[in-house]
Amino acid sequence: MGLEKKSALLEDLIKQCGGCAVVDGGFATQLEIHGAAINDPLWSAVSLIKNPELIKRVHMEYLEAGADIVVTSSYQATIPGFVSRGLSTEESESLLQKSVELAVEARDKFWDKVSKITGHSYNRALVAASIGSYGAYLADGSEYSGNYGENVNLDKLKDFHRRRLQVLVEAGPDLLAFETIPNKLEAQACVELLEEENVEIPAWICFTSVDGEKAPSGESFEECLEPLNKSNNIYAVGINCAPPQFVESLISKFAKLTNKAIVVYPNSGEVWDGKAKQWLPSQCFGDDEFEMFATKWRDLGAKLIGGCCRTTPSTIKAISRDLKRR
Repeated sequence: MGLEKKSALLEDLIKQCGGCAVVDGGFATQLEIHGAAINDPLWSAVSLIKNPELIKRVHMEYLEAGADIVVTSSYQATIPGFVSRGLSTEESESLLQKSVELAVEARDKFWDKVSKITGHSYNRALVAASIGSYGAYLADGSEYSGNYGENVNLDKLKDFHRRRLQVLVEAGPDLLAFETIPNKLEAQACVELLEEENVEIPAWICFTSVDGEKAPSGESFEECLEPLNKSNNIYAVGINCAPPQFVESLISKFAKLTNKAIVVYPNSGEVWDGKAKQWLPSQCFGDDEFEMFATKWRDLGAKLIGGCCRTTPSTIKAISRDLKRR
């Protein structure tokens, strides 16, 4: 199935959802709720080693909550990261592949069950393979600063992402999700890599923002979106893991800068201190606020809406309930 047909799957899903599909929520958050210990450089990806069945359980919980797209547990899963834990390259690649397989298995099992129920309100979900930024691999908070240092250039970023991208594509997801991209350089690296590898799976690229105005690097989103707007591989662009208070203005900003679909999945509003490895107190959205604002975000132009860190299946249920009743 080529890029056009794969993109049509997503377009059809968005139409079936009434113009806006629901992305799932915080994966690591839900793992922790179930008792998983993920204070680790691999973060949520450590569960691919320790407890893959829990990963499938979390996917199922988001599907039950109404998610139309489930994102794999591969955000912080990288071959160098696994190798540093003593795994072989082959074992590392197998775990990456497993992240897609677990999501697909959960999706298929859930759909097999609900499709037999008359009058159900679910859609057959799509699986998006998560590809975290270089900063996520470094686990030093640099995905929230965009400061990778002078030695990190375009070729180095492409080399870092290349094999992981190849393995995830071979595993057969419906979509690719590049997440928490902090600067134009890495966005351009992702776009060029998709073209060089002749990838025929539609992708979205999400930046984050620490001020609600610019990328973490300080570059304008007009600059950052320039290479994305020229790419046929990029179906959607947007924001993830930024405070929900920023989302309304960022959707309006992106709507003026791109013709791509807009995807937003903010965190709860809590602020992550990447160096101290802890959440800082701040103004947060609860499920009621997410439910109230989801329709507004859709009406402003978002085609894909979900949650990121510190959101849960109850958050996604609230978003889904709001979007599907209007």
